[in-house]
Amino acid sequence: MRRISILGSTGSVGVSTLNLIEETLTPGVDYVLEALCAGRNAELLAEQALKFRPAIAVIADESQWPLFQDLMRHSGIEIACGIDAVEAAAGRSADWVMAAIVGIAGLKPVWAAAGTGATIALANKESLVCCGRALIERAEAAGGRILPVDSEHNAIFQVFETTQRDRIRRLILTASGGPFRGKTREQLKSVTREQALKHPNWSMGAKITIDSATLANKGLELIEAAYLFDMPAEQIDVLVHPQSVVHSLVEYADGSTLAQMGPADMRVPISYCLGWPDRHAWKAPAFDLRAIGTLTFEAPDEDAFPMLRLAREALTVGGLMPVVFNAANEAMVQAFLAGRIGFLDIPDAVAHAMKKAESPSMALTGNLGHDIDRILLTDADTRAELAGRCGASEAVSAATA
Repeated sequence: MRRISILGSTGSVGVSTLNLIEETLTPGVDYVLEALCAGRNAELLAEQALKFRPAIAVIADESQWPLFQDLMRHSGIEIACGIDAVEAAAGRSADWVMAAIVGIAGLKPVWAAAGTGATIALANKESLVCCGRALIERAEAAGGRILPVDSEHNAIFQVFETTQRDRIRRLILTASGGPFRGKTREQLKSVTREQALKHPNWSMGAKITIDSATLANKGLELIEAAYLFDMPAEQIDVLVHPQSVVHSLVEYADGSTLAQMGPADMRVPISYCLGWPDRHAWKAPAFDLRAIGTLTFEAPDEDAFPMLRLAREALTVGGLMPVVFNAANEAMVQAFLAGRIGFLDIPDAVAHAMKKAESPSMALTGNLGHDIDRILLTDADTRAELAGRCGASEAVSAATA
């Protein structure tokens, strides 16, 4: 029996995880739900809880609490509300935790889960971007480990020969290029919210889809890869691969380059993490290279899409700068989705925030009350710095879980 918690159960990754669990991936293994946590979709969370019967179900948004209570009346399932309740649920004993809360809101819950000794399937890249190697060390010290869910990092994880790490020349992350691949900076001035939300290959939430359109997502993944695989920035490259078939590559010193390929479906890396260290059959979508025909690769245009360059700068500076990069991006994506700023205002504002920020070195010690508070303070200060650029009060506060 495997006891599982899902943080962010109503998002695309959380829904896919529950779908895979329902297929009973591992023969002879029963999945028992410990916790389901969601942000504000009370109806879907209630539906999931009534179907999968977790020990506890938590809604983060307090405005949804009356509705959630009504939907869960007489269910016999423990329920709770608020961001503190999400963090508490994340810290409950479980064998495997899907960490899929989007943005900085996932930081404290992921940190709590890392202290339990569970295997954490990490889909919340922002927590690792902000905490660095300290998050990995915390998980390992508790007897657990972190498995990457992002398709790019999951691909690297599958072909990364740990006994040959000193023979690895480069990690190569692939990027679809998003909906605006090939556009010039001048052409991007008129991009609309609706256009930016039309990703050519992947089905993702709104925030991640916008990140893909600006290449911020690839920037965050570059920082995440450096921490996950303990590789310096100069040994991590990005290639635009519009077919999204090759998910990432590892180049070795002997001239061999190993790649992981598969359909553009997040259930593939989720299933790998759920079954790890084994592989288990499920109703995976067809994958036919003959039908795909041609695979192409090109360098990213960092003039039109400067977020990738800014992320590399943040990683190189280190300290709190990745926190500034992430906070500025989150705030401005939120403002763009609300229609308050233009598409190009996102990278311009991130560059402004990074120039304004101090960058003291910060080696995280594992002291939650000290280090996490410093990260969250930097996050809040960055959002406050940018609030005037979009005229939106919500830019000052991080999104709820």
